[in-house]
Amino acid sequence: MPRSSAGEKRKAAAAHGAAGRRERTRGRGLRTRFRRDRTLILMTLPVVLLLLVFNYVPILGNVVAFQDYDPYLSDNGFIAVFQSPWVGLEQFQRVFADAGFWHAVRNTFVLFLLQLVLFFPIPIALALLINSVIRPRVRAVAQAVMYLPHFFSWVLVVTVFQQIFGGAGVLAQTLREHGHAGFDIMTDPSVFKYLVTAEMVWKDAGWGVIVFLAALAAVPNDLYEAAAMDGAGRWRRMWHITLPALRPVIALLLVLRVGDALSVGFEQFLLQRQAVGPDASEVLDTYVWWNGIRNQDFSYAAAAGLIKGVVGLTLVLVANKAAHLMGEQGVYKK
Repeated sequence: MPRSSAGEKRKAAAAHGAAGRRERTRGRGLRTRFRRDRTLILMTLPVVLLLLVFNYVPILGNVVAFQDYDPYLSDNGFIAVFQSPWVGLEQFQRVFADAGFWHAVRNTFVLFLLQLVLFFPIPIALALLINSVIRPRVRAVAQAVMYLPHFFSWVLVVTVFQQIFGGAGVLAQTLREHGHAGFDIMTDPSVFKYLVTAEMVWKDAGWGVIVFLAALAAVPNDLYEAAAMDGAGRWRRMWHITLPALRPVIALLLVLRVGDALSVGFEQFLLQRQAVGPDASEVLDTYVWWNGIRNQDFSYAAAAGLIKGVVGLTLVLVANKAAHLMGEQGVYKK
């Protein structure tokens, strides 16, 4: 046997043995980590099950977008899926030919851009303001007060705004008592997009504040002290230390917000649909609900919802790629 052939066999055997040892080591490492983290894994199982049942299993129902689904073909709606006729892309053609769909798309993007411009910077500004307060008790009280509306339902939020800005609200009654004409912002379609944005700011700005305050807490105080010793004022410290520290969090939340661009809200708009009319309040979520649940055109609504999901996924990928180009991690690494 040639020496070269024997040497190659020895090298192959050594490589195979090393691979086997690495595999065994990896297996022992997995078992060790599982024993170490089994409590945490058990704690996450309910969340995983909820995600599977309510987020991933319903994805299989998108098959009705390619059918003329009729739940009355069987006593069991699930069995009716297998009995409904296939129509291919007919439902998607109906969606793209419907002017109401494009009207809902336009309203959705207008509201998204408005909320991105008016809503997104507010939690950052509030976090910077709270972080600049020296007294811990004042900071805690301010944070709790701003975070409290996050736990309110949209029914309560709309009711509060109705009591303040409605035709019989506090402001309108006060103006009438002083001889001025009243107003009713809650039923004015021309200002509806600003109204829902204000409702979202009041309800969810406190949640964003917590996220940005957590990022600010990770900034070492040594950086601020060194900058102050070099003569940097408060504004320069904020511009050169605070904002760069928030940049990864801002990029991540922007990516998530862009991916959620087509989901500007459902309950909030549905509650106020009758007051301002569908022309001002119709978005993709309410459009899918109205056609799928109220009109019972399930296949059509599934097609519209599937289009929305695909576009949302595309926006996430594009926004995440933009974050990578700017040097940030985004939702996932390269």
